[in-house]
Amino acid sequence: MADRRIRVLVAKPGLDGHDRGARVIARALRDAGMEVIYTGLHQTPEQVVEAAIQEDVDVIGLSVLSGAHMTIFPRIFQLLQENKADDIMLIGGGTMPADDVKALKEGGWVKELFTPGTPLDDISGWIQANVKLD
Repeated sequence: MADRRIRVLVAKPGLDGHDRGARVIARALRDAGMEVIYTGLHQTPEQVVEAAIQEDVDVIGLSVLSGAHMTIFPRIFQLLQENKADDIMLIGGGTMPADDVKALKEGGWVKELFTPGTPLDDISGWIQANVKLD
């Protein structure tokens, strides 16, 4: 398969209704040459994982501003495992205390988290450096 592009699903799980940042990230990833699927607001973890599997993505990027990150990331990680889709890399961003970021990464529930103010090029560059295409 020649020149396959990285496929990223950007999702807004839970009750958080603010998606401007997620849309900015989606556009930046698209502009960096990735294929981006944006699921929209108020997605359940089950909907996110189902969409990721159906779209055959390499990465799920969650935007979580609701404070539910300590529940949402482990749940999506669990669903990926249950659906034998643990080859899909889980990353995210949002407003999270440093201790929670550390716990989520050390727990293995997420590969990377980007907090507000992270340059867009850093996010796309991290994805390009860490996603290995077949």
